[in-house]
Amino acid sequence: MTDAVLNAPQARRLRLHTGDLLPILTVLLVIVAVWYLGAIRMNAAWERDQAARAGVQLTTSELVSRTLTQDRPVLPAPHQVAQGLWEGVAGQAVTSRRSLVWHAWVTLSATLAGFGIGTALGIVLAVGIVHSRVMDLSVMPWAVASQTVPILAIAPMVIVVLASVGVTGLLPKAIIAAWLSFFPVLVGMVKGLRTPDGMQLDLMRSWSAPKTRVFWNLRLPSSLPYLFASLKVAIAAALVGTIVGELPAGATAGLGARLLSGSYYGQTVQIWSALFAAAILAAVLVALIGLIERTVLSRMGLAR
Repeated sequence: MTDAVLNAPQARRLRLHTGDLLPILTVLLVIVAVWYLGAIRMNAAWERDQAARAGVQLTTSELVSRTLTQDRPVLPAPHQVAQGLWEGVAGQAVTSRRSLVWHAWVTLSATLAGFGIGTALGIVLAVGIVHSRVMDLSVMPWAVASQTVPILAIAPMVIVVLASVGVTGLLPKAIIAAWLSFFPVLVGMVKGLRTPDGMQLDLMRSWSAPKTRVFWNLRLPSSLPYLFASLKVAIAAALVGTIVGELPAGATAGLGARLLSGSYYGQTVQIWSALFAAAILAAVLVALIGLIERTVLSRMGLAR
């Protein structure tokens, strides 16, 4: 009886995990099934054309088999993308230019640099906006306006201008990543710093607390949940900015360069493998920030 009582919470958690897992697996299976059907449909035209040229009549099973094993399919099948990922990650030396790990590291370096710049800029501007009405009325509208310009229009300009003064490599891509990542941090941090209500601020003033003490002891702790939520958006935006920055630069390294070379030579499996590598990288980065969030908030007694 005691063992059953002791194991009840574990059993309850197991049921919850199982209940959460089933819908995810169901959606995943539906996506994979639709993906296979789409691959068969989109790749079938090429096989029918080739069979007609050769005067061969394909059966349904032969048609399906060929559509799922093309070298350069219009839409690669899931197993082809998985194979491309495996070959790019485990089938090559990490230092090889054909390794997805090597390309992901190049992209990750610029992403983290841009994320760091964007985060620092967003936090500094947010602090200024919260404490200065002049900055609130002048900086915030320009920050909003900066995000209305398509990044595809900004990226080539940044690359060309910086290249003309001899700045190439990681920094131009980091600047583009920072351009996309600073805004979520700015908005989230402003919201978080303004979270304390009037009663809390009045209490601090009744203690004759200076603005610095109000900031460190009240505003900053209150802003952390909003900050971490913004950081998750910002790190994904920084990765997108880095990949976009790699496209117009004629780069030979990075996931963006991998996408570009695949489009040049019609290597659709390579394109999709790079896309999934970018998605996995983004998921890992967001999960890492989530882990840091839980650790920091639990230590501060703010865990929810």
